[in-house]
Amino acid sequence: MKIATFNINGIKARLPRLLEWLEETRPAVACLQEIKTQDEGFPADEFEKIGYHAIWHGQKSFNGVAILADGTTPVEIQRGLAGEDEDDHSRYLEADVFGTRVACIYLPNGNPQPGPKFDYKLRWMERLRQRMCAIAAEEVPAIVLGDYNVIPTDKDVWAPVAMAQDALMQPESRDAYARLLTDGWTDALATHNPQGGVWTYWDYQAGAWQRDHGFRIDHGLLSPELADRLIACGVDKDHRGREKASDHAPVWFEFAPVR
Repeated sequence: MKIATFNINGIKARLPRLLEWLEETRPAVACLQEIKTQDEGFPADEFEKIGYHAIWHGQKSFNGVAILADGTTPVEIQRGLAGEDEDDHSRYLEADVFGTRVACIYLPNGNPQPGPKFDYKLRWMERLRQRMCAIAAEEVPAIVLGDYNVIPTDKDVWAPVAMAQDALMQPESRDAYARLLTDGWTDALATHNPQGGVWTYWDYQAGAWQRDHGFRIDHGLLSPELADRLIACGVDKDHRGREKASDHAPVWFEFAPVR
């Protein structure tokens, strides 16, 4: 079973590229971030034409997450995170699908830092941790994947000095991410690529894609019950180089069936 994540950076603008990727790679589950559309504008019919059923949590012009499944409809468990009733950002969607708990996240960017946006990012990460602890307590096969907007270590960026002042690399962001791992979650890409050098994002500016000036911010964290079944994982890098592509590349994780 393959589960993937893709920050699509505007589902309407990238729909041809998204459908192309789905048909070429056929993940069982695909989590999308930055769909940037209200709920009524989500193109569910286009996915159903190729066999995918979806649930989504939209927002006008910004944010937005969705979970697609091949041949079945994900069973929604939760949308949004508890802890801040005034937080109306569409950044979290959780469902059960194919016997697996799947949480799709679009973590706040946090720039500029220091400031209110960075403070919100850190609060959101703590709220996420609380939800992940609750999932872990259920002892179910689970994956929390998406755009974390955190570069975990220096080996996850083409040049640490270039991003040193960015919210994605601040010690507080990294510490909050590291706490998720100490809670027992496995960073799948890092585990399979201990040397680093794997990018999932390349900015549109300054020829970043052409120069391979990227970094890793799209992650999949696995519960122990699912980590034991991980066979392979990777980045569909070539999709970043296609016409009118997202600035992120899809990331996928493949799991052995339950024995």
